Amino acid sequence: MAAGDSWRVLAEADTLAALWNTLRFSAMAVLLAAALGILHACLVRRAPWVRGLTFLPFMVSPVCVAFGVLLLYPDWTASLPLLIATYALLAYPFVAKDVSAAWDALPPDYADAARSMGASRFQTALYVTAPLLKPALRRGLTFAAATCAGEFAATLFLSRPEWQTLTTLIYRYLGTAGADNYARAMVLTAVLMAVALAIFLVLDAEEGR
Repeated sequence: MAAGDSWRVLAEADTLAALWNTLRFSAMAVLLAAALGILHACLVRRAPWVRGLTFLPFMVSPVCVAFGVLLLYPDWTASLPLLIATYALLAYPFVAKDVSAAWDALPPDYADAARSMGASRFQTALYVTAPLLKPALRRGLTFAAATCAGEFAATLFLSRPEWQTLTTLIYRYLGTAGADNYARAMVLTAVLMAVALAIFLVLDAEEGR
């Protein structure tokens, strides 16, 4: 295969399916990671010792996390909810870290002023605290989404063959002998980098406004 022919891999069915799986798995996992990250940040306000658990998923190899999940829930092997939950477990610390840090930096005067004007706790959280935390949430989601898009170990351990993503498709080509397959893997690596860049541009677009 000539160097220029390697780009034909972009039009192949396997590539399109892998790209679609990467995007949809990442989107679902990011939504769950956002919920987990916000919940974690709320718990930190009530129980400061929870803060020490924020980076626990970072301290364990994704391979160990995926293998541990596989041993813990053997009946759920090749289950899409389990795969998405594992993605979210590996990504939510980005959300929790940024939201917690931004929340700590908020002056208490804003919430106190809202409460003094008759706002309930829920109204204060929804109309005062949440808008102020939105930039931090967006930053956390940016890194969480990029992490999900590039996740490899969880997909390799927990997915089905038809759930192939860009990372596992790259792995398949690299594991097959031949310069043609190596060239295909390099093209798909460029695609994965473009996906990660697009995630940063889309989710971080509001940052400079």
